[in-house]
Amino acid sequence: MFRIVRREALTPATFLWEVEAPDVATSAQPGQFVMVRLHDGAERIPLTIADFDPVRGTVTIVVQSLGASTAEMRDHYAEGDEFADFVGPLGMPTEIPPAPEGGSHVVLVGGGLGVAPVFPQLRAFKQAGHRTTCVVGFRSIDLAFWLDRLGQWADHLIVCTDDGSSGRAGLVTEALAEVVADDRPDLAVAIGPMVMMRACAEVTRPAGVHTVASLNTIMVDGTGMCGSCRVTVDGVTRFACVDGPDFDAHAV
Repeated sequence: MFRIVRREALTPATFLWEVEAPDVATSAQPGQFVMVRLHDGAERIPLTIADFDPVRGTVTIVVQSLGASTAEMRDHYAEGDEFADFVGPLGMPTEIPPAPEGGSHVVLVGGGLGVAPVFPQLRAFKQAGHRTTCVVGFRSIDLAFWLDRLGQWADHLIVCTDDGSSGRAGLVTEALAEVVADDRPDLAVAIGPMVMMRACAEVTRPAGVHTVASLNTIMVDGTGMCGSCRVTVDGVTRFACVDGPDFDAHAV
């Protein structure tokens, strides 16, 4: 059994669990995910690791309540409660090389819930010596979270809201296009809804900016056995759970 050591509501539909899982916390790296199962008979839920603390032995996940299982997580599990399974870390970690001599600029784009898995990557790129720009988008400022944490590691933080309630009004792709035009990055990372990641890839493609998308697709076991997360990359069938979740966005 695994214990929830901290639970925090981030928005009306989004909440955080900090889970006591020393083995996972010691091995976790940015870009990886875990499989959660609440109890016998419950479905397996793939959730990207939003943070990890090897000293405390905890792993943080951020969840948006959309279906029956995530609603059960929201409504029936409190701080101090235990649940059945927390398997990980799974997937390949994000490739984060040291910044080259002369510097490197990385732009990370997060849409909605994708802001959570952007955080550990942003921190890791900054710690590796890269200059970082972080672009995040929400439908409204009421749905925003972790802006303070992102601001600690981003050299430049750009907040976009669909309704213009904070930051700049409009889509993250519009802000990304300005960054590419004015301060061309060496790498772009996009995490969020599929349509957003595809749009980001089309923004960076003409400029030849290497772009990585995180394909957190439907998964059943997370170990490559079920095949439900197949994706074609450069004409080759890959599995998001074991070969990803990060892939070249221009090759998907």
